[in-house]
Amino acid sequence: MASPTCLAWTFGLCSAIGEAIRGVHETLSCMLPSDQMAPRSRTAGKLFKDLCRQRVISASIGPSRHCSSAATSAPKIPHSSKKGRRLLTGATIGLIIAGGAYVSTVDEATFCGWLFSATKLVNPFFALLDAEKAHTLAVAAASRGWVPREKRPDPPILGLDVWGRKFSNPVGLSAGFDKNAEAVEGLLGMGFGFVEVGSVTPVPQEGNTKPRIFRLRQEGAVINRCGFNSEGIVAVAKRLGAQHGKRKLETSSTSSPLNEEAKHGGKAGPGILGVNLGKNKLSEDAAADYVQGVHTLSQYADYLVINVSSPNTPGLRMLQGRKQLKDLVKRVQAARDEMQWGEEGPPPLLVKIAPDLSKEDLEDIAAVAVALRLDGLIISNTTISRPDPVDKNSVSSEAGGLSGKPLFELSNNILKDMYMLTRGKIPLIGCGGISSGEDAYKKIRAGATLVQLYTAFAYGGPALIPRIKAELAECLQRDGFKSIHEAVGADCR
Repeated sequence: MASPTCLAWTFGLCSAIGEAIRGVHETLSCMLPSDQMAPRSRTAGKLFKDLCRQRVISASIGPSRHCSSAATSAPKIPHSSKKGRRLLTGATIGLIIAGGAYVSTVDEATFCGWLFSATKLVNPFFALLDAEKAHTLAVAAASRGWVPREKRPDPPILGLDVWGRKFSNPVGLSAGFDKNAEAVEGLLGMGFGFVEVGSVTPVPQEGNTKPRIFRLRQEGAVINRCGFNSEGIVAVAKRLGAQHGKRKLETSSTSSPLNEEAKHGGKAGPGILGVNLGKNKLSEDAAADYVQGVHTLSQYADYLVINVSSPNTPGLRMLQGRKQLKDLVKRVQAARDEMQWGEEGPPPLLVKIAPDLSKEDLEDIAAVAVALRLDGLIISNTTISRPDPVDKNSVSSEAGGLSGKPLFELSNNILKDMYMLTRGKIPLIGCGGISSGEDAYKKIRAGATLVQLYTAFAYGGPALIPRIKAELAECLQRDGFKSIHEAVGADCR
């Protein structure tokens, strides 16, 4: 049982808190309409009760050096000191309660905006870490839900239908960030219209030796030579299966057949999931690796990607040749189509190409894509070139693929060429150097139906996502477009 001294402290603190709450209530009542005071006072009252309960419990079971079982052994504290501490404690808790009460009445959109803006404070911390350690930590944070969740609806002008899927916005996260599908739910929750995981290889492999990721912060770029480091398709399939079931259950429990907003974007709920497939470094049959990926992972994917454009796997880019690409796509399409599918049919199949291609290479790829009715192309992967001003940076001598702002013009030119060569018949995903809504808009005008980020997200964090979407909506409205589809390829007409 608590001593009289401990109880006196407890009741004195409760009294101070009560005075603080009454003072806060009177102050807020002068500042706020009466209809807003009720929920605030109820919130404050609940917190006050919880604090009192916790204080009494901790007092009754606390160490003997704080609460003696005999009243005579209690430490003697001057009355003035006790009063000052009580007032300070009461005022502090009163401010916390007032702040909590205020936040509880702020509309969800404003509070959500605060959370995204607050993530900017964390960016300097990540900048102090090694690039790969920072990346690992970011994925871990997203996988545990330690990231803001977007509660605000996307601007209606950004919504679009592609491959029979409804995208709430065209801004996605490219492959390479979440290689092993650890953080799908957290990343989609941040407001991306779609997230692409991978590249996933059939057999686990470590990739190239470290260090293998290098920042060029001043240029807003990154050089990486990871080399398809992957936990393998079995580990990724288990993870995607668990997430798939969870998302479906949550969506079905909250959706209503009468609610149009509850329509699924992808197989498991809002947000589209892409799976990027790669080959193992030592594999002699590349097509067999991609086929294995299709058989194991396509049931969870809203679209599949054949990655033949990474510069960090020896011989991979040779698969972009006309004959090699045609044979590869045919085998992968056949593997996908021979599987059992429901009413929605098989997932769309895309190919991701490099930006370092000649005009003849692009013509060959376009011919294969049109002839085999490929569902889409992603343009583009990283570049082995070092455009200005990267070539002046000492880090530019590192081997690997360059991503970020310096890649923008190069990838955009390839995007325009491919849009013209395919005559706009195939949906294109523009990727490379996007760091603003204006950049995303330029990709769309160059022929992209969807766009993807990576490097800018690594530097800017979650706060970048709502900003890009808002800027993109402004660009469309500024030029008189009523939808994304109206703007696609506007610069190529």
